[in-house]
Amino acid sequence: MSSEPEAPPAPTKIQQIIVIKKKVVGHGGHHGGAWKVAYADFVTAMMALFIVLWLMSADKEVQQAVSAYFNNPTGPGKQTGTAAAGTGNAIQLPKDDMAKLAQKIQEALLKVPDFRTLKDHVEITITSDGLRIELLETEAGMFFESGKPVPTASGSELLTLLAGQLGKLPNNVTLEGHTDSKPYVGEYSNWELSTDRANSARKIMEAHGLRPEQVQQVRGYADRQLRHPEDPESPSNRRISVIVQYLSGK
Repeated sequence: MSSEPEAPPAPTKIQQIIVIKKKVVGHGGHHGGAWKVAYADFVTAMMALFIVLWLMSADKEVQQAVSAYFNNPTGPGKQTGTAAAGTGNAIQLPKDDMAKLAQKIQEALLKVPDFRTLKDHVEITITSDGLRIELLETEAGMFFESGKPVPTASGSELLTLLAGQLGKLPNNVTLEGHTDSKPYVGEYSNWELSTDRANSARKIMEAHGLRPEQVQQVRGYADRQLRHPEDPESPSNRRISVIVQYLSGK
């Protein structure tokens, strides 16, 4: 009996393995650091906005002080920055003590012999820099010899009196020299004259009660800060200014 032929074996199914390769790219490689720059710009803009809003709500004195600081961040010594030191731009502190000091100095000046002839040439004002005492010159030279940094007898006496009063205070003091716009003949100019007069005033005051560490600055402005700009050759443009500064921590 013939046997039937065997069926050929079923073909073996081979499973194909598929490998998927994914290229991993770092997030920073695609975007870079641009977002950091944008974020920094945003934060800066927000800060500027808050500062502007704060300044809009601040009083006028604070606004002037901030404006002065950006004009000259260094400021005069320990004072807050000023655009023009000595012209009333520092942050203003309570004026009660300065008003009392002004009255005390005025009372002391009354004791000076012949003060009646001087009173119209001594001006005491309270500014945002502090108490400003100005000795205003005459044509002939009341406090300093004309065209020289040498104090007259009246000038020495008045500076001595001021030194005795101010030397008792903890406040710092700044001295300024100013001239009129008349040109000075020779190499010695109004710049030298204004500076030398302020320095002469410092020496006299330090010799009669003003403590050396009180003197914050000695400045000469020549004719750059005229008292009477409409009359640049007016004698009262020639002056010495003694500024009693506010206490920084007050």
